[in-house]
Amino acid sequence: MARASQWAKVNRPAKFSTRVVHRCKVCGRSRAVYRDFNLCRLCMRQLALRGELPGVTKASW
Repeated sequence: MARASQWAKVNRPAKFSTRVVHRCKVCGRSRAVYRDFNLCRLCMRQLALRGELPGVTKASW
């Protein structure tokens, strides 16, 4: 889980556009965050397997 100071840093406006930090909306993870969903890879996988993400299906070929 992200600390309160890390969330405060994310919520204030960035001085430069390259300094924007993307965090997962569920767990607060800062790495491997998909911008389309604002979820990290772990939370996205859990929600997709449960069928809670619309338009996301497991790949099979």
